[in-house]
Amino acid sequence: MTYCLAIHVEAGLVFCSDSRTNAGTDHVNTYSKMHEFVLPGQRFFCLLSSGNLATTQVVVQRLRQDLETPSAQNLWSVPSLAAAADYVGWLSADVQRVQAGRDTANTVFEASFILGGQIAGDAPGIYLIYPQGNYIHESADHPFLQIGEIKYGKPILDRVVQPALSLEAAARCALVSMNSTIRSNLTVGPPIELGIYRTDSLQLGECLSLLDDDPFYKAIADGWSAGLARALEELPRFPWEDGASS
Repeated sequence: MTYCLAIHVEAGLVFCSDSRTNAGTDHVNTYSKMHEFVLPGQRFFCLLSSGNLATTQVVVQRLRQDLETPSAQNLWSVPSLAAAADYVGWLSADVQRVQAGRDTANTVFEASFILGGQIAGDAPGIYLIYPQGNYIHESADHPFLQIGEIKYGKPILDRVVQPALSLEAAARCALVSMNSTIRSNLTVGPPIELGIYRTDSLQLGECLSLLDDDPFYKAIADGWSAGLARALEELPRFPWEDGASS
């Protein structure tokens, strides 16, 4: 399985992904699910991938190949982020059709993507691209998107993420969300990749690749657990807890 998420706050974007692929107990491997495309000073894209590994790898390969073909539609020629999401969705659907057409084992070739970034002169944004090729974007009321094993990491995002949050706080929130997922689902695992994009920089900023034993990652995970324990103790008491007769 996979867990990837992207957060859009006023100061920029945060991207976070695990690196585990799982095709059964004997086929657990590590592959990066975060892919960057940068045209210095003009546009920046980050693509997070989830689903069939064969599909996601071919989609990324074709995106890079199209950049070397001036006559082809590509990430350097699309006029907007929405057009970029539409282009990635079309590529993904096409790759899935080709893969399924030569399959004899009823394999599921579906893949989902989160595409985020900025084109010079426009605002940054993030898009979730479904296996069918259609897509949605984030909003001020819902400033994050997830793909893969989303349920375990969603509660922290729902409670904390809002547009005014700082990039660093959003990045810590992303790591807590990822840690909550890893603790609950063994098919999601490190290395964890974290990338921060600052609005109008048109390049990826701070990047981290974290293993389970990384001191910073452990401090984030332990600090969150301890904070939850403290918060639980500070919640209001039931009526029978205070002054109850023995």
